[in-house]
Amino acid sequence: MTLKPVSELTTEDLAALHAACFTTPRPWSATEFADLLASPAVFLVTGEGPSFALGRAVAGETELLTLAVAPEARGHNLGRRALQGYEAEALVRGAEDAFLEVATDNTVAISLYRSEGYRESGRRKGYYVTPDGEKIDALVFTKRIKQT
Repeated sequence: MTLKPVSELTTEDLAALHAACFTTPRPWSATEFADLLASPAVFLVTGEGPSFALGRAVAGETELLTLAVAPEARGHNLGRRALQGYEAEALVRGAEDAFLEVATDNTVAISLYRSEGYRESGRRKGYYVTPDGEKIDALVFTKRIKQT
């Protein structure tokens, strides 16, 4: 899967990559991506190759809504670069602090976030539901992105 330049990405492209990456949480549809991107607070950062980060910046905070790297492209720091691009864009949008939720069984993402300075600040019990109905906790991570 090859992502097009951001100016050429469609919500169908985003949904297809998201579906290739996630079963828990469930993948988002093209309509859901379109609805999110219709908000002026929501922004998309594409990484090199098949990767992207979607964030929302409001009132000095930014939330990483999702980060996706095509399974066949993992292990080449594409997720790290997409995360760094997300933080850079969030700063431009006035964010000082970032937060995100990640499933407790997503050890690769947890490792990435910790290595980039995110710290666990909470837990949401049963936040995600797997396709077979199992409930998985979400860890909440936060990071101060504005350096004073």
